[in-house]
Amino acid sequence: MTVNEPLIPKHGGYRKLKSFQVAQLVFDITVRFCDRYIEKRSRTHDQMVQAARSGVQNIAEGSQASGTSKKTELKLTNVARASLEELLLDYEDLLRQRGLPLWDRDNPRRQSLIDRRYGTADEVAGWVREEHDHGLCGQSGQHGQKEPSTPAYTELAANAALVLLAVACSLLDRQISAQAAAFETEGGFTERLYRVRSEKRSLRSSSTRSTKSTPSTTD
Repeated sequence: MTVNEPLIPKHGGYRKLKSFQVAQLVFDITVRFCDRYIEKRSRTHDQMVQAARSGVQNIAEGSQASGTSKKTELKLTNVARASLEELLLDYEDLLRQRGLPLWDRDNPRRQSLIDRRYGTADEVAGWVREEHDHGLCGQSGQHGQKEPSTPAYTELAANAALVLLAVACSLLDRQISAQAAAFETEGGFTERLYRVRSEKRSLRSSSTRSTKSTPSTTD
C-alpha cells in the first residue's frame, strides 16, 4: 500500500500516448484515402472512417475512465484495438479485390515509412507522392513488374496506411498487456477505495493511541 494513496489517481493524458498519436494519424489518413479512392456513398467508405474514428475515440475514453475504473479502461482499449483490426482487414480486402499487392514484412518501403516518424497526413501523402515519382509502386515479385511510369497511387496509399496501422496495433497490444498486469496487481477502484479507507482508519487509530499515551505534565 502506498502512503497517502489518492482515491482517484492521475488519469487522462491520452494525447501523450504514442498509441493515440499513431491512431489519430491513421484516422486522418483514412478519411483522406476514403474520400479519394472509395465512392463516398458506399457503405465501405463509412465503415472504414468509423472504424478509424472508433480506434481514436476509445483510446481517449479508456484513458479518461482509468481514474475510476481500470476495468473500463482495459475494455475500451480492447475496443480500440478491435476497431483498428477491422480497419486493417478493410484495407487488405481493398488491395486484394483490386488486384494490387500487399507489401510483405521485408518490403523496404515499410521501414522507410516507419523511420520517417511522420505526424501528419500531409507528410504521409508527401511520402506517397515521393514513392510514386520514384516509380517503385508494384514491384513485388509475386505480382510481377509494372511499368515505372504507371504506378498506382491506391497501392501506395493503402499499404502506407497498413504500415501505420500495424504500428498502432502493436502499441495497443503492449498497452493492453500493461493495463491487464496493473489491474491484476493493483485491482480497480473498489480495491483502491478499500486501501484508502484502511489507511485513513489506521492513521486515525495511530494518532489516537499516540495522544492517549502522552503523559500530562503539571507545574
